[in-house]
Amino acid sequence: MDKQHSSHNEETIMHVKEHQQNKKLSAAEIGDLFTNYLGDSLFSCMFEHFLEVVEDEDVKQFITFANEVSQKHTKAIEQIYQSEGIPVPVAFGESDVRNGAPRLFSDTFMVFYTTEMSKAAMISYGNAIAAASRHDIIDYFDMCMQDSIATYKKGITLLSEKGLDITPPTIPYPKKRDFVDKESFISVITGKTRPLTALEIKHLQLNMNTNILGKALQLAFSQTTTMDELRSYFRKGAELSQETLLELEKLLVNEDLPAPKLMDAHITDATEAPFSDKLMLFHTALAIAAGIENFGIAVSNILRHDIHLQFGALSGKVAKFANEGTNLTIKYGWLEEPPTAADRDKLSSKPLH
Repeated sequence: MDKQHSSHNEETIMHVKEHQQNKKLSAAEIGDLFTNYLGDSLFSCMFEHFLEVVEDEDVKQFITFANEVSQKHTKAIEQIYQSEGIPVPVAFGESDVRNGAPRLFSDTFMVFYTTEMSKAAMISYGNAIAAASRHDIIDYFDMCMQDSIATYKKGITLLSEKGLDITPPTIPYPKKRDFVDKESFISVITGKTRPLTALEIKHLQLNMNTNILGKALQLAFSQTTTMDELRSYFRKGAELSQETLLELEKLLVNEDLPAPKLMDAHITDATEAPFSDKLMLFHTALAIAAGIENFGIAVSNILRHDIHLQFGALSGKVAKFANEGTNLTIKYGWLEEPPTAADRDKLSSKPLH
């Protein structure tokens, strides 16, 4: 009976896939594929520099694995674009990597970077799968999700082996079941707050890790960019990350919980850029997007109003910083236009002759 049921399911899936062969990609699928292509082509450039300077053999194997994953993803999307008659985005490639440039990051930072990127990718691919309807596209993003999980598992293990723990702190196990009976659980009463919940600790840690990575990248980019305007922008990004870290760290320290360590010391004193200015500016936008997404997820899982207010204030500053970056990208002609809906007003006003 189970075999018959399984066979029936397989037949149904094959029928659906055959029926979908001529179904056009949805707006969500086109948008997610475009974003995915830009991201993975950027990561390949980052990994290329890492592999040129990495010394630790274990780290080299890990980065090689991550690079192969990114290249596999871009090639798969190129095949989808080709079958759909969609032009492949310019994205990032050989012109965005400076071979022979000195090391910019330590081996440990390379593992931390790649692990954090895999965490952000899992969220992105989960959202992409949830919005996809064509089976081939669902299968593609499912493959990407499994690749990201594998990368994360390898990364978190390697970080532990190298003595760097980025996981949230532990708390006592619950000893009984209970229910909240006071409004003070979600608000501040007479200046006092209740202890942080397990999920609140989790999201504080996740957002701190994101900003630790963001600050390190901004510092590295600020010392290697060739443009004064970008140097000023990257420094501002580092300061914003530092401000965010201090705010979130207070919440953990007040509960006698450890805060994660900065990665600033893992940046070398190199001033020669291994990456193009275009790549560094886009990577900043990518980090900002991940940070804002993490803020949103955190707010949906945090119950204390005082923390809501802090995240709200920080989100506003980050959004303003992101807007400045977008304007710079447009100014220098580096913003590749994403797929958009048809401009009906423009089309209807087009001259007939």
